[in-house]
Amino acid sequence: MTTSLLSQFDISEERLRRIVADTIEGADDGELFLEYREGEALMFDNGRLKTANFNTDQGFGLRAVAGEASGYAHASELSEAALLRAADAVSAVKGGYSGVMAAAPARTNRHLYSDENPISSPSFEEKAKLLQDIDAWLRAKDPRVRQVTASVASSWQHVEILRADGHLVRDIRPLVRMNVSVVVGSGDRQESGSYGMGGRKGFGEFLAEDSWHFAAEEALRQALVNLEAIPAPAGTFDIVLSSGWPGVMLHEAVGHGLEGDFNRKKTSAFAGLLGQQVAAKGVTVVDDGTIAERRGSLTVDDEGTPSARNVLIDDGKLVGYMQDRQNARLMGMNATGNGRRESYAHQPMPRMTNTYMTAGDKTPEEIIASVKKGIYAVSFGGGQVDITSGKFVFGCTEAYMIEDGKVTQPIKGAMLIGNGPDAMHRVTMVGNDMKLDTGIGMCGKAGQGVPVGVGQPHLRMNQMTVGGTQV
Repeated sequence: MTTSLLSQFDISEERLRRIVADTIEGADDGELFLEYREGEALMFDNGRLKTANFNTDQGFGLRAVAGEASGYAHASELSEAALLRAADAVSAVKGGYSGVMAAAPARTNRHLYSDENPISSPSFEEKAKLLQDIDAWLRAKDPRVRQVTASVASSWQHVEILRADGHLVRDIRPLVRMNVSVVVGSGDRQESGSYGMGGRKGFGEFLAEDSWHFAAEEALRQALVNLEAIPAPAGTFDIVLSSGWPGVMLHEAVGHGLEGDFNRKKTSAFAGLLGQQVAAKGVTVVDDGTIAERRGSLTVDDEGTPSARNVLIDDGKLVGYMQDRQNARLMGMNATGNGRRESYAHQPMPRMTNTYMTAGDKTPEEIIASVKKGIYAVSFGGGQVDITSGKFVFGCTEAYMIEDGKVTQPIKGAMLIGNGPDAMHRVTMVGNDMKLDTGIGMCGKAGQGVPVGVGQPHLRMNQMTVGGTQV
């Protein structure tokens, strides 16, 4: 579907625009958000195609914002009756308006990804065969392979955002992801490894033979490393974080704390610290939604604001927050293009796009060589963060000991424990090899999930607490 979503209603566009304008009239802000989405997912597991799903969804969400409150209603039916019911519900918040409508978002002709629908090409049969080929290739590669899980997923989202003043924004967003997981075993011991990649583009480059060979080989390599790993020690260690995906720790431990709503409500560990030193000198953190074809990028956010490259921490000093329109207005700041929502059934809120630490001047080899006894964390799995205190716990899925400046034995079960603001002060060396992740990030907040990117160069962090399986 590439026709206007406004035209899918059973009333004229003029009548629709009048209902929206009347509903939001006199409010501080608001919009009609329309969405059509297609999604497909295939998973090959244990030697067979286990799941294959295709779905479509469409609907609208209507919002009026009154100071700190907002009225929101949504429906999957694009009809005048549904819109009028939503308008009646949304109007119930009236009474707190300033009476001055917030200015419309800036306009831009920039486009960060194509309109291509990745579901249509390659065909279902080609995708299924690819997953079967990955399974067969890995099983033939090493006799220790006991299980292979391979999946591909794609979506195509068409959104339109109509404001009360008639300003209309349209965006079409493709998204793909491919993932390979491997379980290897020796005797009674089993270990796993995984690798994924994706972005806002077609499947072309990911399904090329050299790409999926690389993904499968990396998943197998990680699993075999873990098969040789010894239990991680517990205690306080100097830590070296690898580049790329380990930026997920930065995303969780620092990024969420820099979202506007948490700071306006003063529930973030960073609240009230604008202009102050919140990290070691040399640490610069950026949220950038303008990188072409990246998983977290957006031509415009879900309120119609163009995404931007927003510097959050500059040389250790807190200089900005990520904002949607409502929190920006209430804090006397500018919207930064970070108003995001999972779907038409959800209200927008400040969310990250691609969040990363910029490069420094040290080589990875210099950083590792500087550590006498420590831990080298190459990849992370799941983690938990408390936004208010900044405390976090992250599990390492690939990690090694560093002894006398050299990477030695792989370890398993290492848990990195700390506090986001405190950890940023423990950064003593920043690598020159900033790298974004391979396009697999998904971020949850208040029950909503959105695709994101993370990244960083190699880092040294002094005297971090590590939970392990032995002392």
